[in-house]
Amino acid sequence: MLFAYDLQHWITFLSAALLLNVSPGPDLGFILAHTVRGGRACGFAAMLGVWTGAFGHALFAAAGLSALLAASATAYTAVKWVGAGYLLWLGIQALRSRGAFSVPREGVPALRPGRIYLQGVFIDLLNPKAAIFFLAFLPQFVVPEAGPAWMQLLLHGVLIIVVAAMVEPFFVLMGDRVSTCLRGSPRFCRWMDRGLGTFFVLLGVRLAISER
Repeated sequence: MLFAYDLQHWITFLSAALLLNVSPGPDLGFILAHTVRGGRACGFAAMLGVWTGAFGHALFAAAGLSALLAASATAYTAVKWVGAGYLLWLGIQALRSRGAFSVPREGVPALRPGRIYLQGVFIDLLNPKAAIFFLAFLPQFVVPEAGPAWMQLLLHGVLIIVVAAMVEPFFVLMGDRVSTCLRGSPRFCRWMDRGLGTFFVLLGVRLAISER
C-alpha cells in the first residue's frame, strides 16, 4: 500500500525532523540574522527562501541528481566553489554597507524581502553538503512495501519542510520582538550588517574548505 508506515516509523522520522529544525545551524542563523536586521517581513522572506531551497534538494534526491553530485568529485567541487563565492560576495557587500542594508528609508528596509528570499534559495541550493545530507538522511525512511522510492523520498523531504513550518515562525516572531526597539539605532544597524557580513564570510570559508 502506498505510504503505509507504522507508528514507529512516524515517531522516529518526526523526532529526527524536529531535532533537525530546532538545532542551531546555518539556515536558522540566516533566518534570525535577517529577522533581527530587518524585522519579521525580512525574517519570513529568509525562511521561505530556505524552505524553497530545501524543497529543491528534496526534488533532487527524488530524481537521483543528488546521487550524481555525491558521485562526481568535479560536480561537487564546482557547486561548492560557486556556493562559497556567492556567500563571500554577500558577506563583503554587507561588510561594506556601513549600515545601508539595515537602515530603513521611508519605512521600507533597504534590502527588500524579495531579494532576501532569493538569497535564501541560492544559499541552500548552492550548498552541496545540504544535497548530500538529504541523500543520506531521506533513504533511511524508505520502506520497500510503501511505494516507489522516489515518491517516498519526496514525501519525507516535504515533511521536513512542514515540520520547519511549525517551528521556525516562532523564532522569527521572537527575534522580531526582541530587536524591534534596537533597529531605530544607526549604530545597531551598522553592527548588524557587520555581524551578518561576518556570518556570510565564515559560511563561505567553511564551505570552501569543507571535504566531501
